[in-house]
Amino acid sequence: MAMEPTATPSNKAGESRRQEKIGIVTSTKMKKSIVVTVERHVKHPLYKRVVRRSAKFMAHDEKSECRPGDTVRIEETRPLSRRKRWRVVQIVSRAAQVAPVPEGPV
Repeated sequence: MAMEPTATPSNKAGESRRQEKIGIVTSTKMKKSIVVTVERHVKHPLYKRVVRRSAKFMAHDEKSECRPGDTVRIEETRPLSRRKRWRVVQIVSRAAQVAPVPEGPV
C-alpha cells in the first residue's frame, strides 16, 4: 500500500499562528517596554469553583504610546530581550485620564 502524503495545515492569507492575548497595561516605566497583565478564569480542580488567574507579560511598545490602565492586544514574537517575547499589536481601549491633584497646604 502506498502511503498518502499527510495534509499540512495551510495558513490563510494574513493569518498567523502566533498567540494573541488581551490584557491591561500595568507598567510603562521602561523605554519602549510595557508590562501587561492578562487575566483568565479557570475551574478549580477540587472545589469546582471558577477562580481568576493572572500572568504578567513584558511587551514591546515601539512608539511608547501605551499608558497604565489601557487595554491592549499583544502578539507573540521572536525574543527581543531576556524577558520580552511579545509586542503590542493594538490599543483596544484607552484608560480614563484623571487630572492630577495639586499638592500643597489645604
